[in-house]
Order: sequence, then C-alpha cells, then structure tokens
Amino acid sequence: QVQLVESGGGLVQPGGSLRLSCAAPRIMFNMYNMAWYRQAPGKQRELVASINRYGSTNYTDSVKGRFTISRDNANNTAYLQMDSLKPEDTAVYYCNAAFKYTYWGQGTQVTVSS
Repeated sequence: QVQLVESGGGLVQPGGSLRLSCAAPRIMFNMYNMAWYRQAPGKQRELVASINRYGSTNYTDSVKGRFTISRDNANNTAYLQMDSLKPEDTAVYYCNAAFKYTYWGQGTQVTVSS
C-alpha cells in the first residue's frame, strides 16, 4: 500500500518558519507531480503549491514570496518551506502525489499563533 508520510508541522509564532516534508518511498517518485494542499476549519481544501516532475512550480497567490516547494528525487521526498507565517496559514497540510494514480498523506497540523 502506497503511503505518503508527512512531517514537520507544529506550532509557530507569526513571522516564523516551518518546513514540511513528504516522503513517498513506494512510488516512481520522479514521474509524479507533487503538491501541498491545506484545509482550515470550516473551509474547503485548497491547493497551496505544486511542483511537476520537471521542477516547474506554482503557488496560490496568498503564499507567493513566502512559501517554497521543492523536491529531492534521489530521496523520494517533497518539501514545503514556509516563511513569514501568518495566523491565516493555520490549517492541516496534506501532501499529494499525482501521475497515473493519486495519493494523499495523512495530514500534518500547522498552527500559527502567538
């Protein structure tokens, strides 16, 4: 069974940083488009950032200039570096891998609060 394993969430003060990791050891990682989504309480899940297998990236407007998505194909891992965090970034963050099939991680909580 394919699993995406997320880590790196937690509690951080406004203006702080976190780095999320998504390990995907059982897929042909270099073929997959990778993405991070988030879901805040009472809101729909939204796409935060994506990186395709060629390394091209896209970001939702609210995180541009603050978040950076990257991938390490040698280690089957995707990352989301989050800087200048704001309270409105508080959500459960989910890793997504898409190619012939789509896989989701279990989610990791990010809380931005003073």
